[in-house]
Amino acid sequence: MEFELTWLALGFAALAAGFVDAIAGGGGLIQIPALMAAYPQELPARLFGTNKLASIIGTASAAVRYGRRIPIPWSVALPGALAALVGAWLGARFVSALDPALLRPMVMVLLLVVAAYTYFKKDFGRDDLDHDQPVAPWVPMGIGGAVGFYDGFFGPGTGSFFIFLLIHLVGLDFLRASVTAKILNVATNLAAISYFAMTDSVMWRLGILMALCNLIGAQLGSRLALARGTSFVRQVFLLVVLVLVGKLGLDLLG
Repeated sequence: MEFELTWLALGFAALAAGFVDAIAGGGGLIQIPALMAAYPQELPARLFGTNKLASIIGTASAAVRYGRRIPIPWSVALPGALAALVGAWLGARFVSALDPALLRPMVMVLLLVVAAYTYFKKDFGRDDLDHDQPVAPWVPMGIGGAVGFYDGFFGPGTGSFFIFLLIHLVGLDFLRASVTAKILNVATNLAAISYFAMTDSVMWRLGILMALCNLIGAQLGSRLALARGTSFVRQVFLLVVLVLVGKLGLDLLG
């Protein structure tokens, strides 16, 4: 009975994570603490691998739903996803050489800068730049490679960093940045799952159950985001970033 209740609770957590992640990223804020609370004695690598498996299906489904309504900037998404795939794999390999917790203070500062910039620049992410203006491939590749490496190495705030940089450096609005970030995030999750699977660090049955719940949440979240528009996504993005900052701050105090 306790086993069934644990999986039921994790299923609800995955649904909530998929819902939030589909709108503005940050699903890991819900899924990873839930997994750690349910399995405190489990190796962190197995929990992270299971989280990636639970996330990838929902993230991919949200990208598909967005793509049906919003033109995807493939000249940005494809080179960015390729670089993110490589970067995440290298980050996962590098994690054994350095304690990722050392990044926590720096990530907190960066997220605070992201939140302040987004809040005070009211037109940030409101409109797309000229769609016909070509984007140099090194820009999305740089975004994908750098944030992908960070996701494989540490992870919190990956979706938020993707969205912020795609708006700031490429000129997408929040909705188009969100769908592009989903594609890049699928690449980072795929790389991480490949690495964790090779090291037997995935709880497969639990991960598949959570993936199905995450999928439901992602469909609900992406539908709401499309219905409410760019300003709604901006508000949720700000909330997610601030919650991330708070979570990292509590981890530091702990």
